[in-house]
Amino acid sequence: MTAQLIDGKVIAQNVRDGVAVEVAKRKAAGKSQPTLATVLVGDRPDSVSYVTSKGKACEELGMGSVSHHLAADITQEDLEKLVKKLNADKKVNGILVQLPLPSHLNEERVLQLINIEKDVDGFSPINIGRLAQKGRDPLFVPCTPYGCIYLLEQAGVKIEGANAVVLGRSNIVGMPAALLLVSKNATVTICHSRTRDLPGVVRQADILIAAIGKTQMVRGDWIKPGAAVIDVGINSVPDATKKSGHRLVGDVNFEEAKEVAGFITPVPGGVGPMTIAMLMRATLHAAQIQEP
Repeated sequence: MTAQLIDGKVIAQNVRDGVAVEVAKRKAAGKSQPTLATVLVGDRPDSVSYVTSKGKACEELGMGSVSHHLAADITQEDLEKLVKKLNADKKVNGILVQLPLPSHLNEERVLQLINIEKDVDGFSPINIGRLAQKGRDPLFVPCTPYGCIYLLEQAGVKIEGANAVVLGRSNIVGMPAALLLVSKNATVTICHSRTRDLPGVVRQADILIAAIGKTQMVRGDWIKPGAAVIDVGINSVPDATKKSGHRLVGDVNFEEAKEVAGFITPVPGGVGPMTIAMLMRATLHAAQIQEP
């Protein structure tokens, strides 16, 4: 069998189209333009690329964006002053501090400062805490894990009652993805570098979310026949046939896994486009909360 491809580009575009329609309705009704403020500290190439693409997406959907690019050696005090200023700015609906921050900065303190009504990235300890508690809904959830769940739902994968395995336990993807699956009534196992018999545990998964950050670590014989595989990994490998000299692959060996799985996301073109689409949806939601 060959797995059904879950096309993140198409699904993300549908989300973006829906956001654009709602933004246009707001403007026609005389309401404020949803606006995202991004805060970038330093010049990490991947972070610069992410922030640039977020600003471009805002423009394409008729939303506003404000970019703050700060020196890598900025003090904790000055960074906190900026976040407080953005909290107080009524024209700013969403605040996104691009992670990771340089090591001298206290990431936790910065995230705690963001007003939860503007926490479009879903990383405020209050929003994460609500996600972890039964019967309490966060205002926002982290965009990449939310995108993973949305892909599963759009593909028609049944989450309720499924055995789900999350490979990776990061604060950005693994842990919130596991919490979202629990909230959808899946039975969830979180795996990591110290998990015993990792292939054996993964083989029990009806749903696998791979976010371990290791190139093509998950092999085809790790996959349960018919399982849904969401590959969050983005890894660069040498490829002489490409102009750049490299290509992107995931944490799953795609060529092997697609012959076993029932559903699978490609890399690139799977989870990646969903992250920004969900951020745009969150920014719209923030504007709707602040000015219904």
